[in-house]
Amino acid sequence: MDTQSLQAFIAVADTASFSLAGEQLHLTQPAISKRIAALEYQTGAKLFDRINRRVSLTEAGRLLLPRARQILQLVEDSRRTLSNLSGSVEGSLTLATSHHVGLHRLPAVLKAFTQRYPDVDLDLRFLDSEQAYHGVIAGEIELAVVTLSPQPYPQVESVPVWIDQLRFLAAPDHPLTARGSLSLADLVDYPAVLPGPLTFTRDIVINSFTQAALSIDVALSTNYLETLKMMASIGLGWSVLPESLIDDDIAVLPVDHPPIVRRLGYLVHRERTLSNAGRAMIAELETIRAAEASRSGYA
Repeated sequence: MDTQSLQAFIAVADTASFSLAGEQLHLTQPAISKRIAALEYQTGAKLFDRINRRVSLTEAGRLLLPRARQILQLVEDSRRTLSNLSGSVEGSLTLATSHHVGLHRLPAVLKAFTQRYPDVDLDLRFLDSEQAYHGVIAGEIELAVVTLSPQPYPQVESVPVWIDQLRFLAAPDHPLTARGSLSLADLVDYPAVLPGPLTFTRDIVINSFTQAALSIDVALSTNYLETLKMMASIGLGWSVLPESLIDDDIAVLPVDHPPIVRRLGYLVHRERTLSNAGRAMIAELETIRAAEASRSGYA
């Protein structure tokens, strides 16, 4: 099996489309079809069903897919291992980050990295933190800098760099701002605007209320924290957002509750061989981590 055919196979499986797979790999649809046909000949098995213009994996295709990913990851790891022998920091680095982390935490890191290592081709991808985890696990992303999951992923090594304190916020004229000290129970009488379901940040917030046997009325959701701030600032509901978003457009609610925090940091696959560029990026992040630990007093 050649790696090009395996790449085409994975692309078709992921997109459920020969044409979309071609766009992803910068190939024509006939070229993708040719590679799939070659792989089916090599394996002696039909890998896709094509029914009513829909593409789906056969049983043989489902069995091959995880093995194909493993083969390509081994090939890529081998290439990186050999390349690392030179000691030079160059080549491609696929780095994922969430929008908020990318806007508020990473600019200084990226500036220092690109100035220090101009020969690195940085492939920067903005993804939700949850998507970044899956990308690292699948071997599609070498390194991610995102909101870390409250629950561990066995395949992933996650290292906190920043501690993000979350604050309860609302529009300056929201009824809650006139009530003085508040409890969590006071908040649930009003609708909230929160990050979308299944996001780490929402899980952290909801868990605080669940532990107090309270249920939140979530009126609106979005994964973009800047949009949540806008919605809260115009009175669509109270919210829980990082301190970095606080300004004159929004009021901090004095809620009597221990601080709610989330961890921001980097994650890599435990079994992946990192490129020299990946190691260099981690070194930059570790410098920031040490400075944050010294400033904030956490390890």
